[in-house]
Amino acid sequence: MSLIKTVRSPKLLAAPATATKSRFSWASLPRQHLVSYVFMSLLGAFFLLPLIFMVVGSLKPNERVLAEGDSWRAFIPTSVTGANYVDAFQQADFLHLFFNSVVITGSIVSISLVINSLFGYALARFRFRGRALLIAVVVALIIIPLESYVIPLLYMVARLQWVDTYQVQILPFIANPFYIYLFYTFFLNLPKELEEAAQIDGADLWRIFTRVMLPLAGPVFATVAILNFLSSWGQLLWPIMVTHGPEVRPLPLGVAEFQTEPPFHWGTVMAFATMMTVPTVAVFILFQNAFVRGVARSGIKG
Repeated sequence: MSLIKTVRSPKLLAAPATATKSRFSWASLPRQHLVSYVFMSLLGAFFLLPLIFMVVGSLKPNERVLAEGDSWRAFIPTSVTGANYVDAFQQADFLHLFFNSVVITGSIVSISLVINSLFGYALARFRFRGRALLIAVVVALIIIPLESYVIPLLYMVARLQWVDTYQVQILPFIANPFYIYLFYTFFLNLPKELEEAAQIDGADLWRIFTRVMLPLAGPVFATVAILNFLSSWGQLLWPIMVTHGPEVRPLPLGVAEFQTEPPFHWGTVMAFATMMTVPTVAVFILFQNAFVRGVARSGIKG
């Protein structure tokens, strides 16, 4: 009885927790970890400098944007004005271009998630003749850039009379070999026992995919959605080639509206670029945790 009382003593039970509790301090980090933290912090600050310069420049009068570009004052808004944002809205018809980008990017991302996930799941689970060759083709297509086949693609869509439409900016970018490969590697690493248990319960193939696989595939869906959003939102080459007027043009082409005779209105350009960048930064911040998990789980094993 005395032994039980001794073991249950609150002081003894609290002792290990007190002993293991410690505060974080830079001095307690190993030397190599401290060097890594410092290096990554400096590297992050270096990559943030252009973004900071853009935001600060958008708040300055046009004549002051580049006048202080050779000193530390370039990163401090000495005189703040919102006129650049008003000019960007009026001169480039920002709202219309923003609507076009939302329609094009939203369609690409949403349809791409469905098509690429189904393709990746089929490659990971189905066994059919030519499967290994198809996987090799998907991997090989990842390294082929858009610039290498953009002329034949332009010829095809011109024959279909799709030029200057929404679909010409959406359909060619729905199926993507890199996103297919991400889904393939993710589904390949999921245990097959989950599907076998669902089959025993009487679930068909579609229900297994939607009720069992999709709830587990949140990280890879977030990864593909973010990567697809970033690439589609900033697409420039293809819209230039397939659009002639402002009716269906996306945001990146709105910068051309500021190509005027000198002096150039750099503050207005910076304001337009800042407003165009805000959605991408917001999407990444909102889904960054799922993005990191998806990359770690999808990209390590193949």
